[in-house]
Amino acid sequence: MAELLQFKSVSRRFGGFMAVRDVDFGVAEGEVHCLIGPNGAGKSTLFKLAVGTYAPTSGTVHFRGQNVTHEASFARVQRGMSIKMQAPSVFRALPVRQNLHIAMQHHVPLPDLSREEERLLALLGLSADATRLAGELSHGQQQWLEIGMAMALKPTLLLLDEPTAGLSPEETFRTGELVLRLAVGGVTVLAVEHDMAFVRQIATRVTVLHLGQVFAHGSVAEIVADPRVAEIYLGMPHVA
Repeated sequence: MAELLQFKSVSRRFGGFMAVRDVDFGVAEGEVHCLIGPNGAGKSTLFKLAVGTYAPTSGTVHFRGQNVTHEASFARVQRGMSIKMQAPSVFRALPVRQNLHIAMQHHVPLPDLSREEERLLALLGLSADATRLAGELSHGQQQWLEIGMAMALKPTLLLLDEPTAGLSPEETFRTGELVLRLAVGGVTVLAVEHDMAFVRQIATRVTVLHLGQVFAHGSVAEIVADPRVAEIYLGMPHVA
């Protein structure tokens, strides 16, 4: 399967601190790929390198076979990336439907807008809340709305930065169901995440970062069974 997003020997230095060091990995087209690791592992930095917030100190980032290492975020979006950051940034004073309308108005033909709004509202489980102000939604519902706004761009790759932060277990599970529905619909997903129950629910493959480097890589089953991963997460001793 072709790799949609690739990091090739990517490093990022901040002064004397190397936040990411010689990272090589790819996100295959059609998969849900989770990026995990303990605090300070370099996950957020690598995510920002993917979306164009940072440029690498060395190495290259490729998307859909093109070198995008020094492209701005908006240029990557135009190529087919869409980004959902950790904190919801919906238009709280506007109705749910209008949030979606604003997100898709330049990407969906006018005759199709209403139908596409209805489709996304149903996909997000927000049809009954279409006329409510976005600020009245629960935190979880706001997260789903913002995922919908990201999906309004019809991306080939959806990047999610800790999409379950602050959610209840039920909201976390429903977020996982939403991500899986998106994947079935043909969207490739890269999610930075802490919640291992969520990772088990959604991931096709998992990459573990530790101290800025790729520490482990494989299926969910392989990562969960790896005693080295338990060691860096839980401080459990590992005997080789």
